[in-house]
Amino acid sequence: MLILNQHPDHNKPLDISDAQTLGAEAAKEVERFLSHRDNHVPTPLHALPGLAAELGIAALHVKDEGQRLGLGSFKALGGSYAVIRLVLEEANRQLGRIVDVSELHTQEVRAIASRMTFGCATDGNHGKSVAAGARLVGAKSAIFVHAGVSDERVAAIARYGAEMIRVDGTYDDSIRESARVSEAKGWTVVSDTSWPGYERIPGLVMQGYTAIICEALRDLPELPTHVFVQAGVGGVAAALAGHLALVFGDRRPTFIVVEPARAACIFASAAAGEVVKIAHGEATVMAMLECYEPSPVAWRVLTRAADAFMTVEEEGAVRAMNRLARPLGNDTPVVAGESGGAGLAGLFAVAGDQAVREAIHLDSHSRVFIVNTEGATDPELYTRLVGLTPHAVIGEDA
Repeated sequence: MLILNQHPDHNKPLDISDAQTLGAEAAKEVERFLSHRDNHVPTPLHALPGLAAELGIAALHVKDEGQRLGLGSFKALGGSYAVIRLVLEEANRQLGRIVDVSELHTQEVRAIASRMTFGCATDGNHGKSVAAGARLVGAKSAIFVHAGVSDERVAAIARYGAEMIRVDGTYDDSIRESARVSEAKGWTVVSDTSWPGYERIPGLVMQGYTAIICEALRDLPELPTHVFVQAGVGGVAAALAGHLALVFGDRRPTFIVVEPARAACIFASAAAGEVVKIAHGEATVMAMLECYEPSPVAWRVLTRAADAFMTVEEEGAVRAMNRLARPLGNDTPVVAGESGGAGLAGLFAVAGDQAVREAIHLDSHSRVFIVNTEGATDPELYTRLVGLTPHAVIGEDA
């Protein structure tokens, strides 16, 4: 199901605060920070001409975030970036001078970081990023996970030295509990969703995601005509849509936000014209996107910079995983987790519906960009859904 953006703010300029967070200069700062990460390399951009031809479009490119900073997900960019920024800001305050990222591993900065604890709620990937960022700077982390987070994902976060705290209920329940406990203990919450009075840190998380589109734009042969990006609370979609709107203005690509039909809080908000919290229903296989209320700061950006909102069904996500794993012709195989291929699932749904194609002007001349937001963050589930191990897909099985 797809609806066009009818919000009265559609195509209006971004708020000054959002422009400062997502614009070209802010993105350059993210890349400067990344240059100080020992394990940073730009993630690959794959052309998929075989799949493009099948879908009746001119070109399809996928940005593969499956190996980002060794964490397996685009989220590695956001939480860690926010943690580093916050440590440096605290060092500025305590030392009475500007402390640069190049000083991150000095004894005096690490001494300050060691007295800080960062808390967050997560479905898996964001918590891993916050925990990894905290370990990198010598701080502590406390990660709150809801009942639906698998033991394997919990273990993957715990490897970074995080204190793991189980919370009954949904992701939204874990957000509330992380905020409550962190306030009581004096911890700093690094959430990827915002709420009234709490926008700056989620904004920093979104700023970290701009590295995805900056890298892609350098590698793409031409500016895409269409971009399909999945959303949970909306952070990565807003980061990419906002950056494209700020950099290209009226020339920006048509931007489509994709969500699971079982957890489509942004779609519901678009239909209502305001932020809507939806009821918790049946769990979706796209677990990293299972969110029931948009981040207000992400929603504010998307009302201006997104052009359409759509939902995809469970089988669409599994189809996308399998198609990326079993490419056509000389297309590169891509390991996409169950949430990672949701953007492609959206493209599949649109490409098969002539009326929807016409509504967003998708045709044989269109150049589409998608993001594989995660690799096989739950390898056992991946193998069950795809019938291949992640290593077999890329030819690394013994």
